[in-house]
Amino acid sequence: MKDKVNEIKISYKEKVSTSKSPTIKCSKDSAELLFKYWNKDTIEAQESFKVLLLNNSNKVKGIYELSTGSITGTLVDLRILFAVVLKSLSVGLILSHNHPSHKLKPSQADIQLTEKIKKAAQFFDIQVLDHLILAPNGEYYSFADNGNL
Repeated sequence: MKDKVNEIKISYKEKVSTSKSPTIKCSKDSAELLFKYWNKDTIEAQESFKVLLLNNSNKVKGIYELSTGSITGTLVDLRILFAVVLKSLSVGLILSHNHPSHKLKPSQADIQLTEKIKKAAQFFDIQVLDHLILAPNGEYYSFADNGNL
């Protein structure tokens, strides 16, 4: 009997042309886009972690929700994050998560996670351009704007 193995396919399909996607020029552009697509019913209830995937012109390829957690945290699996990043052939990332508490100051865990993702991205020549913390009231904190990237 011949051994059988699963076939693995890797693909990325554009439904909207990247040429028509928004270009991210600053943290405000990122925050506005993320708030537009964040679930308004849960932003004040539980943390979620999303990533904006960008091409080399900082055009948005898409938004991927990596995890949804509890009131005070959410888990980020770097293997899943980079599977999505590599599958979409993205070269730039903007990380984001919300703080239901409205506190915009990054926690030590937020800082460590950002650094860990940034180091991993360097192996693939992918740039982590920012990490935004969003508050339910529309305010945000940018790691890049505050020199924490």
